[in-house]
Amino acid sequence: MATSIPSFGGISQQGRMGETEPGPHTIKTHGAKVAKKHKHDWLILLLLVVIDVVLNVIHPFYRFVGKDMMTDLKYPLKDNTVPIWAVPIYAVLLPIVIFLLVYIRRRDVYDLHHSILGLLFAVLITGVLTDAIKDGVGRPRPDFFWRCFPDGVDVSVKNYDHWGNVVCTGEDSVIKEGHKSFPSGHTAWSFAGLGFLALYLAGKIKAFNRKGHVAKLCIVFLPLLVAALVGVSRVDDYWHHWQDVFTGGLLGFSVATFCYLQFFPPPYHTQGWGPYAYFRALEKWEKLRLNTRLGHPSNGPNVQAAGAQVMNQQMGLAGNAFTQEPEEDKSSHAFIPAYVGSSSSEVDIEYGRR
Repeated sequence: MATSIPSFGGISQQGRMGETEPGPHTIKTHGAKVAKKHKHDWLILLLLVVIDVVLNVIHPFYRFVGKDMMTDLKYPLKDNTVPIWAVPIYAVLLPIVIFLLVYIRRRDVYDLHHSILGLLFAVLITGVLTDAIKDGVGRPRPDFFWRCFPDGVDVSVKNYDHWGNVVCTGEDSVIKEGHKSFPSGHTAWSFAGLGFLALYLAGKIKAFNRKGHVAKLCIVFLPLLVAALVGVSRVDDYWHHWQDVFTGGLLGFSVATFCYLQFFPPPYHTQGWGPYAYFRALEKWEKLRLNTRLGHPSNGPNVQAAGAQVMNQQMGLAGNAFTQEPEEDKSSHAFIPAYVGSSSSEVDIEYGRR
């Protein structure tokens, strides 16, 4: 018998016994409510955008660059293999498209909203941290010599001050960009956006369900591979030193992990396929349904015990429906534990347990 994914939003009353049925949790029915609940988070996102713009406008620290140091900074000045405008497309828009496809299948506005919000926080926090460090460190790029001296001539005494620091003759904007090598912004953004996507996919396809389906890891590693190749291109283009790329990737993926775990359980969790908000909505729905069916709102321990058992069954069916796999064993990692041995005879009979 095929399983279906329940959506737990609006509650409607049906039947003579007053039995409750779950309604859809869609953008139309609950989108505005969910967004309003997180309005402060969206305001913080706007603030992060403003901060990042300011960090890109101000001048970075112009680190001392002596004549002897120029030997290691004479790599050719090349164009970007991955242009700056392409980064938001594959690191932000592409994951959002995948989130929308999952929403079409699951009809869970919590999953859609939290995945988009978590992704935007990941890339914007990464952007602010990266640009702040860039401005503070001011490390010259590997092609700094050609930014500083477009004509390739630095033999004049006027090209260095009395401290031995370089006096550039190139364009101010090009020189300014030449002092933003550490860490790599392309790499940081790539690992933030695509790293978040990798964690999201790992949870949705149950990549760590201990069933030995190693092929699922190929799906998880694909976004990370793309991010890694972007980092490699930054070294190949001589825009960054390898330390810049390594630090940017580590920074981006770390921020993505923290942001993801704010909304979703870890991908290796048995309930890692859904957001925390989904399980909270399910818990409220089960409590309301049990109170209505039993007619004993004050029968706390028995109602909670039976509700926990039913919730674990419902969540197991919902998660398995996404990957079309048989129901998994209930392990100690269950998000909402089932309290064994505390249900009353009335509850057991009601749910056909005896």
